[in-house]
Order: sequence, then structure tokens, then C-alpha cells
Amino acid sequence: MAAYLCVDRGVALPLGATKAGKGVNFAVFSQHATHVWLALFRAGDEDPWEEIELSPATNRTGHIWHVWIEGLAEDTLYAWRMDMRPNPNPAIHRFNPSVYLLDPYARVLVGGEDWGVAARRLCGLPRDRFDWQCDQPLNTPLEETIIYELHVRGYTRHPSSGVSAPGTYLGLTEKIPYLKELGITAVELMPVYEFEEADTDRVNPFTGERLLNFWGYHPIAFFAPNASYASSREPGAAAGEFKEMVRRFHEAGIEVILDVVFNHTAEGDERGPTLSFRGLDNSVYYLLDSNGRYLNFSGCGNTLNCNHPVVRSLVADCLHYWVMEMHVDGFRFDLASILSRGRNGEPLPDPPLLERLAYDPVLANTKLIAEAWDAAGLYQVGTFPAWGRWAEWNGRYRDEVRRFVRSDAGLAPALAERLKGSPDLYARSGRTAHHSINFVTCHDGFTLADLVSYNQKHNEANGEDNRD
Repeated sequence: MAAYLCVDRGVALPLGATKAGKGVNFAVFSQHATHVWLALFRAGDEDPWEEIELSPATNRTGHIWHVWIEGLAEDTLYAWRMDMRPNPNPAIHRFNPSVYLLDPYARVLVGGEDWGVAARRLCGLPRDRFDWQCDQPLNTPLEETIIYELHVRGYTRHPSSGVSAPGTYLGLTEKIPYLKELGITAVELMPVYEFEEADTDRVNPFTGERLLNFWGYHPIAFFAPNASYASSREPGAAAGEFKEMVRRFHEAGIEVILDVVFNHTAEGDERGPTLSFRGLDNSVYYLLDSNGRYLNFSGCGNTLNCNHPVVRSLVADCLHYWVMEMHVDGFRFDLASILSRGRNGEPLPDPPLLERLAYDPVLANTKLIAEAWDAAGLYQVGTFPAWGRWAEWNGRYRDEVRRFVRSDAGLAPALAERLKGSPDLYARSGRTAHHSINFVTCHDGFTLADLVSYNQKHNEANGEDNRD
């Protein structure tokens, strides 16, 4: 650790921690905070070794708080603290100056390297050394795309996978020859950003084994690749291993699509933990009623305020990062209909976020795939605001093919429409057959094997009494 720090006012953009000259510029948004501190930690320490209080006069531009620091070691960790004084409505503005907050733009989180272990995470400084070896986007046309959905950890964790680094980004690359044999053109990875898998107290009712939130649909940091998916426990290793995975897939002619969850976060409702967004500016990042209760269109306790300008920019910046820095080829948006809701939860005819992404020049060749419904009954398959750009998971294809295979009567006309590419759904919005992502099973519901083996659920082992 350097013996001294040189501190200057810094600049408002870019957000996050960014190398600037001989130092690092830190910038974070908060419209309503009146007091902001940057806390600096050494690896393994519980308490910060230094805290810098930012001055509203010199360290704030508009609603962005910023500071530049020279003299930080590469392994320095950081977090923010914020307060609002006075706070006229603590149910709306949930500031808590005793809580260390994650930077929403952090590219590295440290503390979650060991899978299934509940641990405090802190933000790491960016590490930008990787040789892409002239890697370029594959730009496989959507009409030629065959997508294989998988879970990075689950796909190779079992010893039968035969890989040298099971359950990791690099372990997954050892299955590339098998995936090539299947004839696929893209892998769609279930969430790979940092999420909290150890936030449940549920147990297996048969064995007493502690259960985890395995899939990853519980985000805490949208920019940071999951550290527990790296084969190395070295802090910050996940970004490099993720890039190497993408490079190897591209070398084999396979695109990488990410499942992204911008509809909610792991902070849950008012009973949940304060990790980042809630403590930075709750009323900006989340949909709330007049009493400060969280609107829950996600079924997970809260709903991101996706069409607020600040949140729109966060989503766009995040996608730009994964495309430009991580070389990702496309995104599948979980519960994407939430991205069409306004600040009171009302469906918008022309949602600003969806329009922005449809016409985003950086994303012009990036696959945008919507799960065109949400957990509160908004179902937009065939009517999702698309601007001729968005593709959709075709839930009608899934449901009607299943019913036809089950020998339900009268399904032949519907099946014919599905096999033609669902023109009854997509032609009216100027879209074609390739905008229909056809599938029969996915991570939700029965696997294909279960679908043809059982008449009812048998999910007792997850402790939810088949309510899931």
C-alpha cells in the first residue's frame, strides 16, 4: 500500500472506478444524498483503512459525486456510504450511513469467490489486461441461429462432465467440441453477473441439505462477472476467464448470448438487505407507491424503475460494456415486459428504454431477445414494443406445440401458424419469422425429459411444496 494518497476533485463521467492518468477516478450517481463518503479497504479487512468525505461544493457535478485519487494499490477495494440530512421521508429515501454500498458500475466484486458462502462483497479496481487475439463479432444472422441455453456452473459441475475445471467459465470451454457436434450457433448463458446465491434459508425437506439460489436471477451487480464461476480464487480473475471463454467460443464459430435481469435486484422489498441501489437513491432506482412500498411486477419483491432516465442509462451502459469490453453477441431480457412499464407501473405504448436499445448504434448488430411477459400478468408475445428490431421468446409456440404433442384436439391450425414462423403474431409489427425464438422447454418449468414422463410436478426437493 502506498504511503500517501493524492486526492483531487475528479470528474463526473464515466461512472464507476476508471483509471485516469496516474490515478483512479471514482464517480457515482445520487440525486438525493447530501453526504457521501468513499471507503477504501485492504483485502481481507473488515473496516476501511481510509474514508474520504466528498464535498458538495467541489466533488459534485449535478447529481454525480466524484473524486480522483492517486497512490492506490491495484488490490485496493472500495465501497460508498451515503446519507440524506434532513430526510423528510425515510420510507422513500432509505439512506443508511452505516451501510457500505456497492458501486452499480463496478466491473469487479471481491468476496464472492467461494460458491454458496455468504460473504460481504466489495468493489475492486478495474484490471484491463487481456489479449483478444483479433477476436471479432461473428454476427450470425438471426434466421440461421440455433441457441443452446445452459448454466455455467451446472453444465460441467458433475464429475461426469470430465472437465478439468468443473463449474467454471474455462470448464465450459472444454465442452465446445460437443456443442459443435450438436450443430448449435450460440450458447445462451443463464445469469453470469454477480448474484447472491446464499440468501435463502430453505432446505431440502428430504435430506436437510441447505439450498441455494442456483440459477442466478437475483442480481447485485450488473457489470461484474460472477467470481465463483472462475477457476482461480484470485480476486478479479473472473473478468479475464470470462473473456477467454468468449474468445474460445468465437474461435469455434459459436456466439455468446447472456440472460440479463434488469427487472429487479436481490435487495427485495422493504424487508430485504441494502446492498447498493436502495442505499444510493431508492426512489430513483425502484418503483414505489406513495408510502414507499415496492411495486412488485417481478415476483421478487421489487421492480427496477427502468424508464427513469438514470436507469435507462445504466442499462444501456451495461450492455455497451458487455458488448465492447467482453465481446458478447446478444442478450435475452428476463421478464422484458417490465422494461415497458412507466414510473407508476403502467404499460407504456412507446417505452423509452426499449426504443433506445432498438436504435442504439453500438448494439446495432447485437441480438436483442425479449421474454415478452412479466410476473404481474402483462403478456406481450407478438405485441412487444419492437420497432422492427426486437426478437421474442415465442411462448405461444412452446404452449401450442406441447398441447399438440399431448394430442389436444383442434391444434392443427395453430401448429401450422407456429411452423410458418408465427406470421399471425409478428407480421403486423413488420417483423418476420426470424424474430420468433421457437422453443419447447427452457430453464422455467419441466425439462424435456420430465415433460414426456410426468403428468404433474415433482419438485418437492426444493422445499416449496410444488408451488413454484
